[in-house]
Amino acid sequence: MKKGVITKLILVLLLASCASTKTNEPIVKDYRIGEKWTWKWERKVEGEVRAEGEDIQEVVKYKGTLGLWNGSDTLEIPITPNKSQSSTPFRNWPLQVGKKWKYESEWANNEGTTGKTSQDVEIVSFEELHVEAGKFMAYKIEYKGIVTNSRGFKGEMTDIWWYSPALKTYIKHINDDGYGLYTNELTSYSKAE
Repeated sequence: MKKGVITKLILVLLLASCASTKTNEPIVKDYRIGEKWTWKWERKVEGEVRAEGEDIQEVVKYKGTLGLWNGSDTLEIPITPNKSQSSTPFRNWPLQVGKKWKYESEWANNEGTTGKTSQDVEIVSFEELHVEAGKFMAYKIEYKGIVTNSRGFKGEMTDIWWYSPALKTYIKHINDDGYGLYTNELTSYSKAE
């Protein structure tokens, strides 16, 4: 009987510690030159793969500090956390299970189409996820809402992102726009040498 009570107590404490875990935005001191992430992605429509490819990110020297290079562009890594984030951010730092917010974005693609995304966001869990690159603990973040564009499209869109604090980035992303399914998964991660 005591063993069962102790097991339940340990389980409750573990769940409570996971729920109270907070993850801050990674900054330049958290990265090392040479770290590299690789993802594979595909777009399926009616079960048929219509497009597929690979994305990379690598930590490089950039303008006297560090940046993330994606194969064509480099984005500077912030030195300190962003204190003035948008009132409707993509990620609302610090991350914590149960946190909710509104994400809004106006965008344009390379074909000249403009649009707006408006989604309600919730961090629903902190769980172990197995991807091709390995097993990692990750926040499961659900985005649900509407996307509109200048071509007259308006539809529901759901995104699920799994963000791994240990890797400082997402390890999986699924986008369902009601027409097709886009999946992006981490296939490799290499630490700095």
